Amino acid sequence: MRFLVDGMLGKLARWLRMLGHDVTYNVHLEDRELLEIAKLEQRILLTRDKELYKRAATRGLDTFYVEGKTEVERLAKIAERYGLLLEIDMDKSRCPICNTPLKSIQKEQIEAQLKPNTAHYYEQFWRCPNCGQIYWQGAHWKQITNTLTEANKTLTTAPV
Repeated sequence: MRFLVDGMLGKLARWLRMLGHDVTYNVHLEDRELLEIAKLEQRILLTRDKELYKRAATRGLDTFYVEGKTEVERLAKIAERYGLLLEIDMDKSRCPICNTPLKSIQKEQIEAQLKPNTAHYYEQFWRCPNCGQIYWQGAHWKQITNTLTEANKTLTTAPV
């Protein structure tokens, strides 16, 4: 799916990118610009701004007012609304920083850029061809999967 996320939802933008969705996010965009982008690029506008939500809805744009105090709650609500699968498939995942689809890369190609323990303990790596950021399923991966598991538990309807 193609989303446009307002400046108050940066963490959510990163989560949606990891889940493989094309997400436009920029903290410097004004409401007028967000509405224009949503219309021109046919993106779903996600916002915590009630006035922006109302303006978007009045214009017939696909918009969703994001409620929830935690990322677990927000992810669950968006998954319910849009039938999203809350699982990360690294073959579809995008760079949380710049939104570019990630590419699998051989450890040998990037080993000089890795810390010794990372190179020793991990075999699978992905790199963003745009910004160069390197990713692997390290110690932080447990927290990522826990967040998604909790979000899946709170769904009231099964995703499509």
